[in-house]
Amino acid sequence: MNSGRLTKSNRLSMISKSGAVLLIFSLAVLVTSVILVASVYLGVFGPLQSKAGLQDYKNATASLILSEEGELIGKFYSENRTNISYDQIPSHLINAVIATEDARFMEHKGLDARSLTRVLIKSVLFNERSAGGGSTITQQLAKNMFGRKNFGPVTILINKLKEVILARRIEKSFRKEEILTLYLNTVSFGENVYGIEAASERYFNKNAAELKPEESAVLTGMLKANTFYNPRLYPENAKKRRNIVLKQMEKYCYLTPAVTDSLCEMPLIIDYNNYEAGGPADYFLVQVRHETEKILQDIYNLTGIQWDIETDGLKITTTLNLALQKYAAASFRDHLPLMQQRLRDQYNTVHGRRSIEKLTNQELQRLKLSAREKEIRYQKVFGWKGSYNDTLTVKDSLRISLTLLHAGFMALDPLTGNVRAWVGGIDFKTQPYDQVLARRQLASIFKPFLYVTALEEGMEPCQYLNNDSVTLSGLNDWSPENYDHSYGGKYSLAGALAQSMNVPAFSLFRDLGFEKIDSLWRRMGFSFTLDNTPSLAMGTAEANIREVAAAYSAFVNGGFKIDPVIIQSIKTSGGEIIYENRLPDDSERVITERSSLLMCAMLQKAAAEGTGAAVRNVYGVNVPLAGKTGTSQNYADAWFAAFTPRLVLVTRVGASTPAVHFNTGIYGSGSTLALPLIALTLKRIQADRNLSESYIDSFPGLPPELAYALDCPDFREKSLFERIMEIFEKDGRIRDRYDYKPRPGKKPFFKRLFKR
Repeated sequence: MNSGRLTKSNRLSMISKSGAVLLIFSLAVLVTSVILVASVYLGVFGPLQSKAGLQDYKNATASLILSEEGELIGKFYSENRTNISYDQIPSHLINAVIATEDARFMEHKGLDARSLTRVLIKSVLFNERSAGGGSTITQQLAKNMFGRKNFGPVTILINKLKEVILARRIEKSFRKEEILTLYLNTVSFGENVYGIEAASERYFNKNAAELKPEESAVLTGMLKANTFYNPRLYPENAKKRRNIVLKQMEKYCYLTPAVTDSLCEMPLIIDYNNYEAGGPADYFLVQVRHETEKILQDIYNLTGIQWDIETDGLKITTTLNLALQKYAAASFRDHLPLMQQRLRDQYNTVHGRRSIEKLTNQELQRLKLSAREKEIRYQKVFGWKGSYNDTLTVKDSLRISLTLLHAGFMALDPLTGNVRAWVGGIDFKTQPYDQVLARRQLASIFKPFLYVTALEEGMEPCQYLNNDSVTLSGLNDWSPENYDHSYGGKYSLAGALAQSMNVPAFSLFRDLGFEKIDSLWRRMGFSFTLDNTPSLAMGTAEANIREVAAAYSAFVNGGFKIDPVIIQSIKTSGGEIIYENRLPDDSERVITERSSLLMCAMLQKAAAEGTGAAVRNVYGVNVPLAGKTGTSQNYADAWFAAFTPRLVLVTRVGASTPAVHFNTGIYGSGSTLALPLIALTLKRIQADRNLSESYIDSFPGLPPELAYALDCPDFREKSLFERIMEIFEKDGRIRDRYDYKPRPGKKPFFKRLFKR
């Protein structure tokens, strides 16, 4: 008898024991599975949405910001998503998704048993956390809607079970078309883009309804791995995946072989459009958000209904005209690079380098960065040929920043206050401070407020102002000076304004008195408090572009105050209007109609004959125009404010500090530095038939009683009688607290006469 061999009875005993162990194990697995499924179903691992809860489900949807033409200019969101309906999804996109993601989608009830079994085996037996590919579209939708949580070693199993249960409930709650719509509105396409509509806008700059079959295949291909198949980052990967999707569509008879081959041969072409990286109206969108949040708060205070600007999918229609906005931005790109290079050239001379070095050191001390001036920083640097990343010392970075030219531009409708263009700077990413709201010295564009005060007091455009040189005692012998250093004779109000003469302006300021000018300034809505100083007549008052544009509107709209408006309406995602801007029933009058008409005529004269004449003479712009240039002290800031009967345009150009400026008016004056931005914009408007019809019109003529109000010479010499009378006038013509004496070196008339 061989003891090394097992007897038949022993073998049977061992088999029975193994069977018993297997049976026990199987029962244990079964019981555990039942308990696990029951636990998931009963909400032990977190509650599951009921059918009613599923039907009430709402995606976090981006609010859309639209121009007045209905064009998308930006979004506000926590997740960049725009929901669309089933009939907005092209059939070839539906076919691509089904063929690639879930071929039996129209047949199953949320669960594809074959695929699920494969995934469960891989996940449980082989612990492959990435064992995807078995989920149906409905299961993927469940994951997209409610996400996944971490439950330790059995995380994947529990999440899959939850998705299976939810998928079944989703199938019972929604039709197949609704499930596909929900799925395509929730799925991620990378770059914080969710939903097919947002993806179509991002990668192809069009609505999903306008996608071509090959474009639908690209987006469908991204569902497998939205970064690896991103057509911007990895175009070759995206093209290969696109062709796989097209082959799948052929396999399931959605495409013929001939069409598939033709589409596979096509190059991958995208039209990438990322508003986050630099949209057409970045600075404007900051104001839109601020204003919208204020409006929504007012709605909540009034009705108790709360709207979320980032999740409720609101449609915010603004007053911005996108075409005009783009024209203004293009004018920045045409003009400012040339002027920037000229400024840099100036500061690259020996004297310029010495000057900027001194200023940089002062700024380092002011900012308390002297000890860190050699510290290296990695930063994005703005350049008109394209921003770039560079490593710079703190001192070098500051030096570059100091010599950078900034500019702001605003255009609005003077009748309604609707803002049509808002360019807040040269580059939002690197220079986010909004120049439209930056307060700067106004220089000569302040003068119309001085002259309209005179008109309000009953003066006429043909009344004459002295152009005699004066020196103010007690103020360091300060003297107003004309740009060309000329003196003597008299200028009409209209002529002095057109030629931007400083001495006549000071003479007018002296005659009117500060209080009357200050009263008008406050009525016009300026935030800066005027100082009662003689230099005020030269434009030492400060304001921002927005305030100037609103105030100049009164010169063309009949004398009424307007407040700039940036939001036209706000609608829910379903189209219900929750806010609509309406013009007030009565507007506040700030100047008389007579003053408005005369000032409009005087500024037309300034644009045609004075410092604004370059608009027509240099740039060939033939639109009816009124306007005024301004150049602050030492050419620190250059201004131009202009208007047609339907559009007010204001711009300012200058460095971040008045210490950095052009050394000559050839480059630094308002007519050279600022005026071209408006002239180039108007030139584009003039060539655009739609815009020219909207914003270009002839000024109405003056009424009969004012028809000849400007019919006089700009300048005339003083009469003999006026000169004789001056001999008997006392010194001290300047009222209030100002004294004056004849300018040193200039003798009275009779002394000069008898000497000759």
